[in-house]
Amino acid sequence: MKTAVVTGGASGIGLGIVERLRADGLNVATLDLNPSAEDDFAYQVDVTKPDEIAEALTDVRTKLGPITVLVNAAGIEKYRRFHNLTFEEWQRIIDVNLHGVFHTVQAVLPDMTAANWGRIVNISSSSTHSGQPFMAAYVAAKSGLNGLTKSLALELGPYGITVNAVPPGFIDTPMLRRSEEKQLLGGTIEEHIQRTPVRRVGRPADIAAACSFLISEDAGYITGQILGVNGGRNT
Repeated sequence: MKTAVVTGGASGIGLGIVERLRADGLNVATLDLNPSAEDDFAYQVDVTKPDEIAEALTDVRTKLGPITVLVNAAGIEKYRRFHNLTFEEWQRIIDVNLHGVFHTVQAVLPDMTAANWGRIVNISSSSTHSGQPFMAAYVAAKSGLNGLTKSLALELGPYGITVNAVPPGFIDTPMLRRSEEKQLLGGTIEEHIQRTPVRRVGRPADIAAACSFLISEDAGYITGQILGVNGGRNT
């Protein structure tokens, strides 16, 4: 049985991915700032801190075995006009959304290279296709994540490791609902549904299904790809 680690796995898209991978038969551990108290393999970890990652993964290996699947779903966003954005705010967004992936990938690579098999899926954002006002730091970080995905795919392919990214579109999560309440979406969720070709909001399960496929043996010849799951909003 393969062992997976999902960052940001306590809620929203990350939780949906955890549930799907467990249903697929994988052992799954989560790294999250606010882990679920009901999950035996949930670790409180700040992905910007390599020591915390290393400590958690040592325990995961002891209890579940080598880690050959990694899904990077941890992320934070910030709505702020660029001319009001402080460098400290910019740095924090980059640290979590991009540097955090640097740390987690480096931490699991020894297991994957030893197994000559691995799957890395990075959750980026459809905003990297279109841009997004008031989210410059977030879009920059996620765009960097797409670039990192492509470079790692080339570098790690010879070791049997595939690396892909899934940029979600308009997904119904607690974060999305909070943004709607603050009137940060440029319209209501229902109005956005009417702009979406498939005429519904996305679900965490939609992103999880894409991750499940990219992690499967059937996807062994797919790497370096940016698989948009957005209901047709970005093509």
